[in-house]
Amino acid sequence: MNKTNGIRKVWNLKPLFENDNDPKIELELKLIRDKNSKFIRKWKDRCDWLQEPEALRQALDEYENLKRNYGIDGNVGYYFLLRSQQDQTSPLIKAKLNMAEASARAIENEIRFFELQLAKIPAKQQKAFLECGCLAKYRHFLNRIFARAKYLLSDNEEKILNLTSPTSYANWIRMTSEFLSKEERNVHVEEGGKSIKNFSELTSLLNSPKKRVRDSAAEAVNEILEKHSDTAEYELNSILWFKKTDDELRGSERPDTLRHISDDIETPVVDMLVSSVTEKFHIPAEYYKLKAKLMKVKKLAYHERGVEYGRIDAKFSYPDSVKLVSRVLTELDPEFGSIFDNFVTSGCIDVYPKKGKAGGAFCIHQLLSQPTYIMLNHTDKLADVLTLAHETGHGINNELMRKKQNALTFESPTCTAEVASTFMEDFVLDDIIKGADDRTKLSVMMRKLNDDVSTIFRQIALYNFEAELHKEFRAQNYLSKKEIGRIFKKHMQSYMGRYVEQSEGCENWWIYWSHIRYFFYVYSYASGLLVSKSLQRSVKADREFINKVKDFLSAGASESPANIFRNLGIDIRDKRFWDKGLEEVETLLEKTKHLAKKLGEI
Repeated sequence: MNKTNGIRKVWNLKPLFENDNDPKIELELKLIRDKNSKFIRKWKDRCDWLQEPEALRQALDEYENLKRNYGIDGNVGYYFLLRSQQDQTSPLIKAKLNMAEASARAIENEIRFFELQLAKIPAKQQKAFLECGCLAKYRHFLNRIFARAKYLLSDNEEKILNLTSPTSYANWIRMTSEFLSKEERNVHVEEGGKSIKNFSELTSLLNSPKKRVRDSAAEAVNEILEKHSDTAEYELNSILWFKKTDDELRGSERPDTLRHISDDIETPVVDMLVSSVTEKFHIPAEYYKLKAKLMKVKKLAYHERGVEYGRIDAKFSYPDSVKLVSRVLTELDPEFGSIFDNFVTSGCIDVYPKKGKAGGAFCIHQLLSQPTYIMLNHTDKLADVLTLAHETGHGINNELMRKKQNALTFESPTCTAEVASTFMEDFVLDDIIKGADDRTKLSVMMRKLNDDVSTIFRQIALYNFEAELHKEFRAQNYLSKKEIGRIFKKHMQSYMGRYVEQSEGCENWWIYWSHIRYFFYVYSYASGLLVSKSLQRSVKADREFINKVKDFLSAGASESPANIFRNLGIDIRDKRFWDKGLEEVETLLEKTKHLAKKLGEI
């Protein structure tokens, strides 16, 4: 059933198009080209907007309207991107998505003159524009463009890089993901016997409480990853080469510099975060030591890191998960609950796994005028209800921005995006803990520690892995899968410690990790959760603080993250801030150890 009691279980894409062959698709592509061409013809050969504030204000107003309603691919690109996530195997969808992307790239190459010319305005004129009252609503948008100026190439060079990006970068990533999505294996399942499971379902079974099931799933995952390891080796080397070339052309000092500029965050702040977390890798090592003791083993197998400890017998069906998340969010703030309920009933959430569907979960938005969509692969586990809360947090962030931001500031910088998601997720987890007996509480506290370890320490270990990966590639010009696996294991072991076995096959687990293909954004999971913890403390101390949280979630890219956080009393430039959040994780670990001893479990 796609709809039950008002709950839709697949995306309703009709606000975009009726179906994959809707005749309006071609008409919309023409409209987008016409609207962009009109803007280009009007402004490309003029120079008054580069000199006069009033002319620039008019140009920015028209540019904002274009970005609000049409972008470079409008509903067409958005629709087929979403369809490609529902079905990664359809040649028709791939062809239509490629058509939309080709059209978008052609437009992007023509309209990029606008931001390129803005970036090259002399410093004196930049200052005058930033101080002009008539440009106030666009001030930070201009600031960000001026910050990128140093790394921009000529118009023709940018066009060439844009046109070669699909074949040199994007298609490689898509290929690996699609190969994995087609894989199925016959494995042991929790109900007994064997069943055919796709790759996404196999990764979910890795966390089964039944050892036979998770071992069977791990064997299948290792087999699939080994099968595609040669292909992934070429893929990763190709995108590392692409990144190296791009950095060299732009004069980027470090492989992660352009990420930091894109995220509107200072490199020293990210370095401080990475250093602070890396210094505390003893915390996850102690957590895994505790988990091994609780599970009565000398060491955890690599694939057993995420197994839930204890008995959390409740099945979190999707309808039950919806009720729980709706209630918790409504209690936090009625508007949060209302936004979530609308997602559920209007078909903004695609719920269940199926063959060909992309794995994992995400929340996506593009134009300010388009709906937000959330993808899940819900299998009725505790992790799934928390994933629903997590992705809903992103969605609420989007909708609050939509109310207050223009199309040029309708964006969550990566370093702030994960705050909303972890904020909502943790309040749902707190609700599950309420009223639980000590044994259930121990299980949930271990689950929370697992999430903290995965979100903070694991992601920073991955950031360190990325840094060494790019460094070694630039020194050697090619890395074998064996060398990539060696570097990967080194950094995974650095935070896991001695109580997680680096089992045979784990050296290939970088293959399905999409995050590292998008270069250095994984730090944002750690920063987001640590900032989120600070906001949670403030809300628990004073419920009225939720209004400040809403202001933050509405801010989008209207200010720098550092300034937005400063308005909340948070100084991300202060190492003590990061250390305080990490100490909170360590405190939870000590409380969990104490409860485990009290119950006689260790």
